Amino acid sequence: MKRFIIGALALQFTFAQTPEYLNKQIDDMADRLERKVIDWRRDIHENPELSNREFRTAEKVAAHLRSLGMEVKTGVAHTGVVGLLKGGKPGKVVALRADMDGLPVKEKVDLPFASKAKGVYQGKEVDVMHACGHDNHVAGLMGAAEILAGMKDDLPGTVKFIFQPAEEGAPLGEKGGAPYMVEQGVMNNPKVDAIFGLHAWPGKVGTAQYRSGPTMAAAERMRITVTGVQTHGAAPWGGVDPIVISSQIIMALQTIMAREVNITAVPGIVTVGSIHGGVRNNIIPEEVVMEGTIRTFKEDIRQQIHESIRKKVEMIAEASNATAKLEIFSGIAKVTYNEPSLTEQMLPSLRRVYGDENVMIRPFVTGAEDFPFFTDHAPGLYFFNGVAEDPSTAYSNHSPYFFADERNLKYGVKSMAQLAVDYLFLNQ
Repeated sequence: MKRFIIGALALQFTFAQTPEYLNKQIDDMADRLERKVIDWRRDIHENPELSNREFRTAEKVAAHLRSLGMEVKTGVAHTGVVGLLKGGKPGKVVALRADMDGLPVKEKVDLPFASKAKGVYQGKEVDVMHACGHDNHVAGLMGAAEILAGMKDDLPGTVKFIFQPAEEGAPLGEKGGAPYMVEQGVMNNPKVDAIFGLHAWPGKVGTAQYRSGPTMAAAERMRITVTGVQTHGAAPWGGVDPIVISSQIIMALQTIMAREVNITAVPGIVTVGSIHGGVRNNIIPEEVVMEGTIRTFKEDIRQQIHESIRKKVEMIAEASNATAKLEIFSGIAKVTYNEPSLTEQMLPSLRRVYGDENVMIRPFVTGAEDFPFFTDHAPGLYFFNGVAEDPSTAYSNHSPYFFADERNLKYGVKSMAQLAVDYLFLNQ
């Protein structure tokens, strides 16, 4: 207890080292930049791009960072942009990250800047939308970059701005996202000491949510191919129906979390989100392909779920004289883990931006992120920035109706700038 009290007093003392005039400069600059940040966000929202295809967005970001006098690298992990801002004094290196890609979703929000963009996803032309709020992330970090560039002579250290492609997952057969950025050295030269990121979330505007330790789930992609025997739909006994077998597999998978895993420990998810088979109403096809996602927080539960899926898929298929192949693609996203000591150290920064009562602990999030590939190399803090006027009626991320109240942008700008400044001063 004595050690805790001394540590808390030391933290309070060191936090006061951040010059008050820099805090005020962040506030003043964020107010002045708000209109510009909104305009950037609207332009990016109207022109979304799919993973590994963020060419226009990357050009916009790179041009802005160059205009601020930064060292800028482009083409990192295909379309990523990295800006380096060297402060006027030696010190630590802090990284701020924003993801840039949109989703293959048709926007249904009635906005004057609603997306009408098209793209190619898995070989098909699709509508594209910033249905996960990454347009807010990009515009907000561009604003934070402008604020920090304006005070660089006062900064005791370096800020690295990471604009990341393909957070939603690279197209099959391509490298991408945070793992590829790390592979290409983004966490080195100079080596990053801590990294911060945020996510637009349908919480109330002006609030932030965080969780120390495990925060977001690990994500894996699952593909199940069921092969039967094609026959006439009027004579099903002449073949083996993979559609019926697939439906049995889907229903069986729902029992894994409901009946086999102790969900009082940590949550988990098994979802089938896509099923394709057949080309005509009166033909039973030879093959059905299903795709889905697995979300976990603990390795032992992850292995338990894998084994259960495999048994169900293979045994149900065999019982009906079909064959089934299960593929699980790991390495998409690991558990997002907020380093507890860093989280505790930086909470005063969030409270300064949002207010004490508006910074809240949130439950586990079964959504996933590839941010943990960065935190394999430096401690990190990942938090959630509220973007809804009324959370009770707000649509979730990835919905065609997802909408971000633009008042959220100033909070995102301020929080990222404040975290960077406070971290550098706290860790001189």
